[in-house]
Amino acid sequence: MASFVHKPHLEKIIGQLKGNTSIIFTNNELGEVIDVLNSQVREAPARVGSIAPKDVVVPAGFTGLDPKETAFFQKLNIMTKIVKAKIEIINDVKIIVEGDKVQPGQAALLNKLKIKPFEYRMTVKTVMMDGNMFEPQVLNISSEDVLASFQKGVSNLTALSLGSGYVTPMAAPHLVMHAFKNLAAVSFATDYSFPQAEALKNAAANAVAVVAAEPEEKPREAEKAKAKEPSAKSESSNAGMADFFGGGDDDY
Repeated sequence: MASFVHKPHLEKIIGQLKGNTSIIFTNNELGEVIDVLNSQVREAPARVGSIAPKDVVVPAGFTGLDPKETAFFQKLNIMTKIVKAKIEIINDVKIIVEGDKVQPGQAALLNKLKIKPFEYRMTVKTVMMDGNMFEPQVLNISSEDVLASFQKGVSNLTALSLGSGYVTPMAAPHLVMHAFKNLAAVSFATDYSFPQAEALKNAAANAVAVVAAEPEEKPREAEKAKAKEPSAKSESSNAGMADFFGGGDDDY
C-alpha cells in the first residue's frame, strides 16, 4: 500500500479550480505563454445578463437599418435621423458602462448593428512557480524595472547613510571622495602636499600656462601684420614719387 505524501502546492492549485478554469503547464518563460494567450483573441457579442468588461460606445453614422427599427434607438435614448430611407445615428452614444449587466434591448441593438464589443480570450488569474503563487501582473515586470527599483533602493540607503553618519558599503565611495576633496583643498591652500595633490597642481598649472599663452600669440601676429604694412606703404609712396619725377629707371 502506497503511503500518502502531503503536497501543499497541490492544495493551492485545487483552491483555484473554480468555474471555467484551465491549467497550463510550461517549462518556458512565463512571459512567452502570456504573449501566446494574448494573440488568441476572438470577438464576442454582448450577451444578456453578462457583466460588461468595458464601456460600449455605438458610433455615429449610417446603420443600414430601415426606419421601422427606430423603436430600438428611442428606448435607449439614441438620437437618430432618416437619410435616404435609412437610420443614421447623430452622435456617438455610450450604451453600456463597464461593470453593468447587459440588458436585452442593448444586446438586441448591438446584434442588429452587427457590433461585437467584447473579446473572448483566456485570462491568466494566478501564476505558480516553485510552489509560490502570485498575481499575473508580476509577469509584466521587465529586467529594466527590476534594475531601476534596485538602483532607487541603493540611492535611498546611500542618502540615509550619509545623512545619519552610519557608514555602509554604499556610502563608503562617497565618503572617500569627500575626504579626498577636503585634503586637496588643504593642499592647495597650504604647503602640505601629497602625490595625488601634486598631480592636480601640475594639471592646474599647465592649464593656466596654456590659457595664458594663447592670447600672447594673437598680439604677436597682429604686430607682424602691422610691421609689414608701413613697408608696403613706403614702397608705394616711393614709386609714386618716382613717377612724379619721370620714373626711377631713366638715365641722365
